[in-house]
Amino acid sequence: MYFLCTIKQYQSNYIIFSKKMASENTKDKILEVANKLFSRFGFHKTSMDEIARIARKAKGSLYYHFASKEELFTEVVAKEIENLKENLTIIVNDKNLKAEQKIKQYLVKRMEVLNNASNYHETLKADFFEHFDFIDDLRNDLDVWEKEQIKKVIEQGIEENTFEKRNGNMEVLLDVFIMVLKGLEIPFFLQNKYNKLNPYFDDLLQILIKGLSK
Repeated sequence: MYFLCTIKQYQSNYIIFSKKMASENTKDKILEVANKLFSRFGFHKTSMDEIARIARKAKGSLYYHFASKEELFTEVVAKEIENLKENLTIIVNDKNLKAEQKIKQYLVKRMEVLNNASNYHETLKADFFEHFDFIDDLRNDLDVWEKEQIKKVIEQGIEENTFEKRNGNMEVLLDVFIMVLKGLEIPFFLQNKYNKLNPYFDDLLQILIKGLSK
């Protein structure tokens, strides 16, 4: 009797696991297709019907995982931002790098990753035309996260006696840093000047680092 119960429990657990895996695979497929279509045609010109057709999934499957096109797009952008965070975290946490090296590598890697984040670019375009309110929390969270990372690097630089400890509010300095980074996104990604400006990264970085250094 106990053996039969164990078998039934195993079968039940296996069925639940299989359904969960199938559901996750379906969600991943939807996100993969949505990412490609949003990147190519933009948010407004991409429909849920088209995503379902290309993904070879019933339209109901899309709405099972995502309540709306806005929610699906937000998830796609969230994956791009998560990729950015993963790349930048490696630099910030690298114990073999000095603070000055981290700032340089952080800024270069940030621009490199975002240059390939087509759906993030779409949110920048929307700021000039039709603002995507539904994406605001995601972008604000990124700002908060980046401030924490940059703060860690600046504090490391102060400890290394490379960066100057200022009497002013650290929060103001971080706000200015974020403003500078965001200000670069327009010419780099919306005006397609990334490749043109890429050779001048070092000059730009020197200006930013000079503002922090003693």
